[in-house]
Amino acid sequence: MQLQNYDAFQVIADPSRRQILHMLSEDAMTINSLAKNFDMSRPAVSKHVKILYGAGFITINTVGRERYCTLKPEGFKELKEWINYFDAFWNRKLNKLNDLLNTQ
Repeated sequence: MQLQNYDAFQVIADPSRRQILHMLSEDAMTINSLAKNFDMSRPAVSKHVKILYGAGFITINTVGRERYCTLKPEGFKELKEWINYFDAFWNRKLNKLNDLLNTQ
């Protein structure tokens, strides 16, 4: 598999993919162990895993016959940068408001 040009926000828009990311934040898991947590087929879970992999959110390592999914910190870079931008934006606005209120 190779990385695709997915939009990070479209990838995490799906609740199942967000749940997979949340579960992987606890520990690496096999696709089969992930699938046990969903009311959908294993191939459907596998499709979500492929999208997360293609978008760079996870890595997949084969150990014997099992494929383990692990979070990949670099995959969250775009989301983090976007959130940081708006954190800075609102901090600037609140600081200006604070300055204005303190000069009155």
